Amino acid sequence: MEKQKNAVGRRKEAVTRVFLSKGEGAITINGKDYKTYFPLVYLQNQVEAPLKAVESADKYNVVVNATGGGVKGQAEAAKLGIARALIEVSADYRPALKAAGLLKRDPRGVERKKPGKKKARRSYQFSKR
Repeated sequence: MEKQKNAVGRRKEAVTRVFLSKGEGAITINGKDYKTYFPLVYLQNQVEAPLKAVESADKYNVVVNATGGGVKGQAEAAKLGIARALIEVSADYRPALKAAGLLKRDPRGVERKKPGKKKARRSYQFSKR
């Protein structure tokens, strides 16, 4: 790997740009360590998942720029972005990442609001009198 590889991950409204380079395993999101940025353990596990799937957690440094959405969307977008960047590094990683289900873009988003409703499906409170 001559220089850094980059990829994009998306989930809901969140978009992440991921830059992968040779290193000792540091993961930085928006200038902060990922454990500081995502204090919840299950979100940290989401970010680590692609690197653990290919057993290369200490081989690459990951820099992520995350925008939009919430913390869960950003964590899952980072997961997809890291998985895509790993494939750019080596196509040999693809079967392991595919088996772990890390290459799927989750298409679910927010359902649009309908007229005459408070939200997408929620009605206004019924008043008898």
